[in-house]
Amino acid sequence: MARMIQALPFWLSLLLVPVAIYAATHGGWAVLLMPVVTWYLFSIIDSFAGLNEANEDPLTPDDQLFWYRAITLVWFPVQFLVTFGLIWFVTRDAGLNGWEKFGIFFGVGILSGTVGINYSHELMHQRSRLERWMADLLLAMVFYSHFRSEHLLVHHRYVATPRDPVSARYNEGFHRYYPRVLWQCFRSAFRAEAAMQARRDRPWWDASNPFWRYWALQLGFACLALLLGGLEGLMWLLVQAGVAIWQLELVNYVEHYGLTRKHLGDGKYERVLPRHSWNAAQRASNWLLINLQRHSDHHYKPDRRYPLLQTYSQDDAPQLPAGYPVMTMVAMIPPLWRRIMNPRVRAWRRKFYPEIDDWSGYNTAATPMPR
Repeated sequence: MARMIQALPFWLSLLLVPVAIYAATHGGWAVLLMPVVTWYLFSIIDSFAGLNEANEDPLTPDDQLFWYRAITLVWFPVQFLVTFGLIWFVTRDAGLNGWEKFGIFFGVGILSGTVGINYSHELMHQRSRLERWMADLLLAMVFYSHFRSEHLLVHHRYVATPRDPVSARYNEGFHRYYPRVLWQCFRSAFRAEAAMQARRDRPWWDASNPFWRYWALQLGFACLALLLGGLEGLMWLLVQAGVAIWQLELVNYVEHYGLTRKHLGDGKYERVLPRHSWNAAQRASNWLLINLQRHSDHHYKPDRRYPLLQTYSQDDAPQLPAGYPVMTMVAMIPPLWRRIMNPRVRAWRRKFYPEIDDWSGYNTAATPMPR
């Protein structure tokens, strides 16, 4: 019972479901409720709730984490019913105009990006076949299945180096980062899986390549949207997917902006440390994002489940001035972002790498180094 009560704050994401339904059934200004709640309300709560710098015992066994794991497992059927139920509803309701329908699925995209992709990120790191399947289903619903391959095979290996497309370079604005990362992440994910097949003496088109599963699941969801709502239904599914992907890459941009691992020569870098990710201890947004903001520990110990992720002081990891909801909004305004974050990056360099005078080689072009 005590564990269930402790886990309850992480179930707050379910409260977004009635918000989406209310927006769809009422239309008008109600379609703005989802961004207002996820971006602004949680930011306001953060300002009052303060920081949570307490750490759970990282050796806590899985059997004591049932209620924490359960929310990530039940989310796929919840998101499935919301997304496709609303596709069926809006394509049959003559009382909603085009802008209202767009606003509804913009909100659904925030739901599937802020919660769904985030939960898929937690699930893809687990060994359970069920959890990995749930991750694949959530990613396929937003047509971003390759994120699993890119994240596990590329990002975690090359984070904070020029070989990682997702690690935002110093002074690189989000609007330049975003189109770059969309193409480079797909390419690096495909190449990583093809290389995996080659190591097993198989061609890339072998049936064991997960890209076939990715494409099949995405096609299945596209066909379901067509069946429920025709071409309009497919369009709204794509709208929510586009918003979800944008939300994901905004977070990716924030998580490692300007941070780099020390180059040791011969293409080798120091091991990943907590200092190579931006950390945020804001309480409410960590409830919503299941501790994603404890990103320093996630990269340091990728197999840790989210309730056991540790937070770090500024002596060990760089700290964001606010939680992800605020920082992602700031990232959409590059001059403001640079004004806030560039001095922090320079301070991070002086603190952790005072021996490096010339950083130009660490911010080379926004393209990955050849493998």
